[in-house]
Amino acid sequence: QVQLVESGGGLVQAGDSLRLSCAASGRNYAMAWFRQAPGKEREFVSGLQWRLGMTYYSDSVKGRFAISGDNAENTVYLEMNSLKPEDTALYYCAARSRAVGLLLDVEVRARGTYDHWGQGTQVSVSS
Repeated sequence: QVQLVESGGGLVQAGDSLRLSCAASGRNYAMAWFRQAPGKEREFVSGLQWRLGMTYYSDSVKGRFAISGDNAENTVYLEMNSLKPEDTALYYCAARSRAVGLLLDVEVRARGTYDHWGQGTQVSVSS
């Protein structure tokens, strides 16, 4: 069973930056960040396929957030810049450990692709 440990959340002001980290205890094929605001569904934020180092972003964070990682350490980071109040949410790390070929774009963005989830780290952005 792969375990995910997230860190780096906090309370910041609009325009500030935060860096989230997620360490997986085992090998995986893709990792991603999702977020869930109160009363809303969990949504895709950013993802990374280790094979070819492909990265993916939602339209709402493209250009402000950057995902990176260390495949050897099974660790992924999310650098969040120019934060907005609407970025306030519980951020979850997810990992795909079941063997898979190259995932399609739509699969990287789907919650069902991932078989391990972290507990979440809170990001709060004040205006």
